[in-house]
Amino acid sequence: MTRPDDPVGEPPGASADRVEGPRGSGNPVEGPRGADDPVEELLRSLASRVLGSLVRRYGDFARCEDATQEALIAAAGTWPRDGVPARPLGWLVTVAANRYIDQVRADGARERRERAVHDATPRDALVAPPPDAEETRDDLLELLFLCCHPALTPASQMALTLRAVAGLTTGEVAASFLVPEKTMGQRISRAKQRLREAGARFEAPAEPERGPRLRVVLHVLYLMFNEGYSASTGSHLRRPDLTRQALHLVRRLHARLPESGETAGLLALMLLTEARGAARTGPDGVLVPLAEQDRSLWDAAAVAEGSALVARTLATRPLGPYQVQAAIAAVHDEAPSAEATDWRQILGLYEVLERLEPNPVTTLNRAVALAMVRGPRAGLALLEELESGMLAGHHRLLAVRAHLLDRDGRSAEAAEAYREAARLAGSRPEQRFLLGRAARCAG
Repeated sequence: MTRPDDPVGEPPGASADRVEGPRGSGNPVEGPRGADDPVEELLRSLASRVLGSLVRRYGDFARCEDATQEALIAAAGTWPRDGVPARPLGWLVTVAANRYIDQVRADGARERRERAVHDATPRDALVAPPPDAEETRDDLLELLFLCCHPALTPASQMALTLRAVAGLTTGEVAASFLVPEKTMGQRISRAKQRLREAGARFEAPAEPERGPRLRVVLHVLYLMFNEGYSASTGSHLRRPDLTRQALHLVRRLHARLPESGETAGLLALMLLTEARGAARTGPDGVLVPLAEQDRSLWDAAAVAEGSALVARTLATRPLGPYQVQAAIAAVHDEAPSAEATDWRQILGLYEVLERLEPNPVTTLNRAVALAMVRGPRAGLALLEELESGMLAGHHRLLAVRAHLLDRDGRSAEAAEAYREAARLAGSRPEQRFLLGRAARCAG
């Protein structure tokens, strides 16, 4: 289901349709973790590029992932002691390729297996590349299309992408989908096997297959960015590594497919949303809602780029949901103050979005816009339509309800709704924010 990026009705900007409710965030390195360790941060940023390089060269997703993991573990053990090599990506690809070759040669029936690999890959495939051979090659887009292969179910596409491209460990993907880690490990293994059986190729698809695959790819990038911009669990509000990765990939996709209006719309949406990132927390790390943010901290260049993309795509391309969401974000970002925001235009855009892609969180956000135009009771009446559906008991519905109750002067009811929303929220920064609002209403 789609979710707004802040609990008091900030526009969906980075909102995301969720398949079986993924919630977590993480890193494909299933070894030591340390968000403040520069070596760990470097490994996290390079992991999916190493995997993409190996899959392009050898084609065996499962073995390539194992070999990548071994290379990352080796680097985590040696780089802090010996220093980061001059070409860290090349170092990792070389070590991973050697590990892959060792796996193939050590496996039973060496001659038969090497012949099979030889038939499927270039003649020199079982020779590890030199450390300086891979610095400029970026295979992430091809890896993303591979993970979104039509042979996989939507849930498997999402899980495999979050694992291989977005950077979640198997345990974190499992937590995201609210299933046991063993179950998720089996699902990911089956997905890799299904890719092998389907003869999936490591390349961007040609027409007519590209259209359906592109929709899945955009959806996954939307999810990745959303989780990075507003992490749904844990102690940090944001995961900048995920937003950077999503922006990098959608920029590459837009450069490759400039005629795709929805790709341009998603890029604009990410730019306009991420432009507000620096203002989303105060000095104490507490979440700052859109209406209270210091707009001087917003990234003016990103706002300008995103707004220009919106203007071009709305004028020249068929209308799609990402473009409409980007237009909503542009109205917010171009307003000089919260008070100057054109809520009537935003309400109209939400009505268009609801016709294009109806879902309960679009309605939730429309309720906020409706309240800003016609008063909080109008918004509260619309929320009643959601209280028996998919959002029933969801902390974001409760948070929006509390916000509108507070605006209507019903402070005691608002405080109770805020406390219940905090109880259900998975993100500690959101919990702190919601409890702070509850205390303010109660006091």
